[in-house]
Amino acid sequence: AMIILVTGGSGSGKSEFAENCCMKLPAVEKRYIATMQAYDEESRARIRKHQNARSGKGFSTVEQGTHLEDVSLPKGCTALLECMSNLVANEMFAPEGRSEGCKEVILQGIRHLAAEAKHLVIVSNNIFEDGMEYDSGTKAYMRILGEINQEVAVLADQVYEVVCGIPIMIKGSNFGSERLPALNINVIEK
Repeated sequence: AMIILVTGGSGSGKSEFAENCCMKLPAVEKRYIATMQAYDEESRARIRKHQNARSGKGFSTVEQGTHLEDVSLPKGCTALLECMSNLVANEMFAPEGRSEGCKEVILQGIRHLAAEAKHLVIVSNNIFEDGMEYDSGTKAYMRILGEINQEVAVLADQVYEVVCGIPIMIKGSNFGSERLPALNINVIEK
């Protein structure tokens, strides 16, 4: 599979950019793997916002807050995993998650999705630049998310960081014989 990793801070435009990537990629079917679990009104509002943003774009939604390995995708589809930071939090802290031992199972889940999809676009948050001091649980979460982001970036064919709505290409390459089709999206190459 062709893997694209899209990162950015909260409100950066990363989700919109990732959806636009999916719209430009050729695929008979598109799957949106939604990882946010609704636990309060704020999270329900964010879920509604994302549902409205992708409305009419042809995505079939798969709600999967944990256990990526259980997702079944049609061969040759384009899949959007939104988002890695929610998935890691769910796996670490939700009762059905795998707590701090979740890193390897999440990476296995990513490889599983990549084996089924033709294109896999993964969204992750950049939560590492606020300079605040956190409790040990939050520090463990940030460490695991950072390690997963790094490993997914190694697997990815392209990596983008979205800053103030502007996508910046961090990594782009041709692996194997398949090239990523031209996305015709304004991108700044770093």
